[in-house]
This record gives sequence, structure tokens and C-alpha cells, in this order.
Amino acid sequence: MRILGIDPGTAIVGYGLIDTKGSQYKVVDYGCIRTSAEDSIPERLLQIFRRMQQLIDEYQPECLVVEELFFNKNANTAMAVGQARGVIVLSGIDKGLPVFEYTPLQVKQAIVGYGRAEKRQVQEMVKLLLNLEKRPSPDDVADALAIAICHAHSHKLKRLLS
Repeated sequence: MRILGIDPGTAIVGYGLIDTKGSQYKVVDYGCIRTSAEDSIPERLLQIFRRMQQLIDEYQPECLVVEELFFNKNANTAMAVGQARGVIVLSGIDKGLPVFEYTPLQVKQAIVGYGRAEKRQVQEMVKLLLNLEKRPSPDDVADALAIAICHAHSHKLKRLLS
């Protein structure tokens, strides 16, 4: 199964594509979509939408997995990231992909085994699970790969239980 994991944002959208076969994971590609703060929010959202569409067309994932929002500080940031998240979900739905969502707590539990794990611990486990030479960066990319791995674990567990 090919999974496209996304860590949403307006300045940086992390993405990670992995292929899974049984309990084996193989990195297909990862990186980030960057937008400029000099552009308006609508322009940035359009850039994110278009790049997401390109990624989906190029890599043909079987599903899109997005991190659920968790904010408790800045309402303006939460609103902008929520809009970006909406555009990302729309890009997947528009291409006919099923969309799955996981909370940061679920992702950390799936990757590290502890829901309150630190970012560095998640990055290190992503590196180990995907057999990478170094920890993926920026954090948004490591988070996107972690989200993809989380879904792979969850999907495998659902198949075993059915």
C-alpha cells in the first residue's frame, strides 16, 4: 500500500510517502511544501492545493493521512492551519483518495509507544523504522512520515482483527 502522510501548515506542509508490504516500510519520497509569508493566505492555500494535486498525480498514493489539529495557544494560527488542512483534505478527496486522520497522541503512541514522547524521540524512531541515514528534517517532514507509519500500523491491525 502506498500512503501519503501530511503534517499540515501554512508556511510549511510536511509530506512523506511510504510503501508498505506486511511489516516492511519503504520510503518513496518526503519533503515539504513551503509558502511565503509575503503571499496572502488565499494565495498560499492555492499553492498548497496545487502542489498536493501534483504529489498525488505523480506518486499515486492509495490513501491520504493527515494529522488532526491540536492547538491551545494562538487562535489565528489555528485558523490558518485549519484552512490549510481543509485544502489538503480537499485535494485528496478531489483525487478520489480515502482520507484518514490521527491525533498527535495517536501518532506518538504508534511510533514511540508513548503518547507524550518528545519530537526528537519521534524523529529517531522514524529514522530507525524507515532505515534512513539521518533523522528527517524539518520536524514537519518527520511528522508526516510518522503519520504515514501510524496509519500503516493501524491499517495492519484492523486487517488482523477482521
